[in-house]
Order: sequence, then structure tokens, then C-alpha cells
Amino acid sequence: MSFGFPWGLLALGALAPLVAAYFLRRRQKPVVVSALFLWRTPRPRAEAGPRFERFTREASLLLEVLAVVAVALFLADVRLGETARTRHLVLVVDGSLSMSARGRDGVTVLEKARQEAAKRVEEVDATQVTVLASGIAPRVLAGPEAEPSRALAALESFHAQGADHDPVPTLIWAQELAGAGRRVVFLTDVAPENAALVPDSVRWMALGSGRDNVALVSAQRRDEGATATVTLRVARFGAGPREVEARVRAQPGPGAKQGTERVERVQLPDEGTATVRLTFQGAGEVEVSLPDDALPEDGRVRLSPAPLRPIAVGLAEGLAAPERQAVERFLAVAPEVEKGTPTTGETLLIGPRGTDARVTVGAAGTLRTFLGPFFAEKGHPLLDDVQLAGVRWTAGDNPPGRPLVTAGEAVLVSEEEGGRVHLNVDLTRSNVQRVTAWPVLLGNLVREARRTREGFPRRQLTLGEPLPVVTVPGARYTLVGPEGRRPVFGAGAVDLPPPSGPGRYVLERDGDEVDTAEVLALDARESDLRGRGAADVAAREAGDDEEHGAPGRARWPLVLLLAALVADFYVTRRV
Repeated sequence: MSFGFPWGLLALGALAPLVAAYFLRRRQKPVVVSALFLWRTPRPRAEAGPRFERFTREASLLLEVLAVVAVALFLADVRLGETARTRHLVLVVDGSLSMSARGRDGVTVLEKARQEAAKRVEEVDATQVTVLASGIAPRVLAGPEAEPSRALAALESFHAQGADHDPVPTLIWAQELAGAGRRVVFLTDVAPENAALVPDSVRWMALGSGRDNVALVSAQRRDEGATATVTLRVARFGAGPREVEARVRAQPGPGAKQGTERVERVQLPDEGTATVRLTFQGAGEVEVSLPDDALPEDGRVRLSPAPLRPIAVGLAEGLAAPERQAVERFLAVAPEVEKGTPTTGETLLIGPRGTDARVTVGAAGTLRTFLGPFFAEKGHPLLDDVQLAGVRWTAGDNPPGRPLVTAGEAVLVSEEEGGRVHLNVDLTRSNVQRVTAWPVLLGNLVREARRTREGFPRRQLTLGEPLPVVTVPGARYTLVGPEGRRPVFGAGAVDLPPPSGPGRYVLERDGDEVDTAEVLALDARESDLRGRGAADVAAREAGDDEEHGAPGRARWPLVLLLAALVADFYVTRRV
């Protein structure tokens, strides 16, 4: 037995005056009559006696008590057997950023989803509610099987700021949580592209509306010394304004007395994006904002200082004079590079062939000179923009590893597992060090070494991008973000799943902060609101509640009430 509305049991309080009415009697005034034979049932004690007396109509009292109990059970919505089963409703709310868009009435789609969720709970008279938020990594907002009030309260505190994603995996999960024959309601802002892919028991309710929008689709900051360079990309989706004002405000950084504020007028093309590049001196945090429109969230970003950490490059003992001089000339002009001593802690160690250096330079064995043609592995990051036309390359015996650049059967550049690179070149008989290919090749080596350094290779990311991180073997790492703390497993270059929301993420090693990264609330697919709209796609397979209707109050207490009243009337009439 269960009660849908336990407050209805307060009606049992009527039993107290009912029972009191049977024990109390009204004191009658004495009446003088000539005879008692005219009275049908003379009761001398009724004329004068105690105020409390033993009642003589037990059957009538019991029937009236039964009637009061029946009324209380009906008001309390009593349920027995099959009608006492729980009614579980699973709600799935789209967690993408576009749910924060405002309609023409100024109400966000997420607020409409909250109102619709409350209607669904009331309509089915749900006793248990589970609320899920769809996303790249779906999560439970309430439940499983929480009280309706708690579930709706959790939905009130939810903010949709996720990246564009496919909601079908979340809907399949919701269908499993609901169980066979139970209902699932998906609240979003766009109709399904292919209704056949929606799970059978899911009702798809789109509450959005198509709007024009101007948004930031990318924002990057680079700090070199005291100079901060901010690069912005602005896009126009729909028939919006062709020109907007981008307000950029730089907070004062260390040593600066005051900040800087600029207003840039950005001309927006019909297709594509407009790029804006600004520089600041001694800037702290930089705030960028566009005029408010349908989705203000994609028009505001905050960029924290992101200085490049200098990478240490060491030269090992034994490196020949031509090779050492060629490398030192590059290090003298390379930005964000510090020349160090050859220790085991060096990030990038360059040494002669046959050593354990990460990059070896030199040739051994039989020397041969090549003027081309040179064959390079396309797409390899070490060979980006490396042009070997007009190069005279003298090489020795083939080094170990996978060939990256070859000339005939000779391997000029190779890479071993673990990232060791071998430059098979004799610079005394080559001219590669005097052309652009040499600094470009060494620059690519430094760039790849920077990417494999502990911390975040990138400091600013947009929604939906994986979070790359580099860890050192043997240490314990933790990622701290808006969602809390979670351990990081793996050593070396690790790609973590895309964060579910924007914010600041900190990488800690054994409790100490190592590096930080910012995930910006930007996603071009979410900023395009032109395809949003309203739709209500019913489930193809109705659940038990849809087939039979939501069960109302039990009717048997009313039948019991009617039977008790009729029986009481018969008993009192007979007496």
C-alpha cells in the first residue's frame, strides 16, 4: 500500500467529533405526561441521567467510522497492488551551448525546457524522475529515480554550455535507465535530422526558434615578453549586421600602472569569418565582448596570460665544430629558446652520432653527396615547410629508425620510436646549413620538443576539442576543473576527452600546480542558430502509461463510502 497524497489522511481527524457525538447526549428538560404507552420506546434515563452514557447504536457508529476512513483513503490517493507501482519518468535535457539562446520573447530555450519538464512530471503524475544532460560525456543531473521536487530543483541549477554533439547515445542510455515500456522525454532546440535513428520510446520535443547571430568562433592569445598578441575570429550567421564593435579591455599586468581599452569595428563578410589581431604591452587578463544578441555567451571571452615557457636546448660533448657552430647560430636567433648544459634534465639534447642525445647530427662510414631528388614523408610535423630544392647533402651510413627523408637508398633523416631523430649529414661537405631548410628543420625540432614538455601544449581551447596534456612517467597527476578533480592516467602525450564545459583547468603533479589551460565557450556549430526550431516527435512505441493513460485516484474507497452510508441509513431507519 502507498499513498499518492499523504496529507489526505488528515481527514481521519473527523473521527474524534464523530465518536464524541455518540458518547455525549443533550440533557433534556423534564416533561410531565399522563402515560408512557404512547411512546414507542420509552427511555426513562433520557430525561435525567449522566451526561456521558454508554451508547446503544454500535453498528451505526462503526458504519460511519468506515465512511470517514473511506473518504480519507480517497483523499490520500491510496494505491494497492498493481496501482501502487512507481511511475518513473526519464528526462533528457540538451546540454549544448545553443540551449542558452534567447527567443524573441527574451526567454532562453533552457528556461522553456525547465517549464516543459515540470509539465511532463505533473501530467504523468510521476513518483520518480531521472534527469540526464546530453553531451560529449553525458551526465546525471538527478537520480537515478529521484523525487520529482529534487529532480526539478537540480534542473533549475543546470547551465547548458556544452559543445555540439550527437544526443542519440545519451537517449539510448536514458532508455536503459527507464526500463521496458517506460517513457523518455528529450528536450532540445532542434528537430531530429533523421527520426528513424531516435530510440523508439523517446519523445523528441524541440523548443527552439531560428535566430540570426554574430559570434566569436576563435580567440587566441600569445605572450612574448611584455607583448601580448590577441587574435580573434568573428562570424555572422544569418542576415545580421554587417559591422559590429568588438570591445577589448586589457587589465594591467605586473608592473603596469593602468589597463587598455579598445573598440574595433569589424566588417563581417557574408560567408567566412573576419580576423582581428591586437597587441598590448604589459597586459594582464584581456576581456573581449561583442554586442548582445540571441546568444550573448558566444560573444564574450576572457583570455589569461599565456607566456611561452622557454625550452632548454643542450649541446652534448663531442659534437664537431661545424655542427656545433650551425646549431649555435640557430639558437642565437630562435625565440623562447635557452641554451643549457648537457644534463639528463634537458628538454632537447643535441649531440654527435652514436650518443644517447635526442637529436644526433653527423655522418659516419662511407660518405656520399646527393643533389637530389629528395623524397620526404608528407605530413610529418618535422618536415613542415622544409624545402630541399638546391641543397647539396653529404650523408654516411644509414642511421636506425624510420626514414623521413631519403635520396635513393640513402636515409638522410630518420626517427626512432620514442622520438629520437637522426640527421645523417656532414656539414663540412654540405650546404644545407646555409639555406632556409636548416633553421626551419631545427625550428620544427624545437616545436615538437615543446609539445612533448610537461603540461598543456595549448593554453586556449574551444568547446569540443580534446584536452592534450603531457605527463612524466612515475608521477601522479590530477586535472582540476569546474567539474572537480579527476586523475590523469598515462605517460607522455595524452589526449584527454573534451571537457564538458568552459572554464579554467589546472594540471597538478603530486599536489603541485604544473600548468593551466582555458576552455572557451566558443563553438561555431552552436553559434549558428538558423536551423533551430520547434517540433514534437512522438515516440514510435508508446509506453504503458501512454497506452492506458496515467492512472488516477482509486475508485474503490468511493464505493466503500457509498456502501457504508446506505448501510447506516438502513440500520438507523430500522431502529
